[in-house]
Amino acid sequence: MAAFDIRVIGDPVLRQRAKEITDVDDKLVRLVSDMLDTMYAAPGIGLAAPQVGVNKRLFVWDIGEGPFAMINPEVRETDGEWVFEEGCLSVPGLSWEIMRPKTIHIVGRDLDGNEIEYEADELESRMFQHELDHLDGTLLIERLDDDTRKAALKTLRELQIGRPEKLATGGLTLP
Repeated sequence: MAAFDIRVIGDPVLRQRAKEITDVDDKLVRLVSDMLDTMYAAPGIGLAAPQVGVNKRLFVWDIGEGPFAMINPEVRETDGEWVFEEGCLSVPGLSWEIMRPKTIHIVGRDLDGNEIEYEADELESRMFQHELDHLDGTLLIERLDDDTRKAALKTLRELQIGRPEKLATGGLTLP
């Protein structure tokens, strides 16, 4: 069962840059556990703290190799390009082809405070970049070209996804 409701497009927390985490305590460990429950219930392969209303630089993921969490992630290197259909739990039911770097080198911290790093390719790389976007207050829809973004916002309004009254703020404009 999901511990949290996932925030959807139009929620102001999704537009804010998340704050660095300075201390790992029992409360943060519990947050990670609850985020994983929420991610699995959605279902998804990644979930960032702002998506559950928590303004912290943290995300969880599981792409089939077990659950993980990363604190204060930072991409150090990128290479190549890869276009792939990408969706988002905060923009439910919709997806678009998005171009992102094919490979990345990402570093962060685990729940024990140890530095962790990954050389990620394709899907794993995309997932990391997508979750990092959430920590920077960037939504998937902002990765679209102008015409596609206008069409996407119109679809969101028609389907009444998110909070349509809030979509005109924060750089997103309804057509």
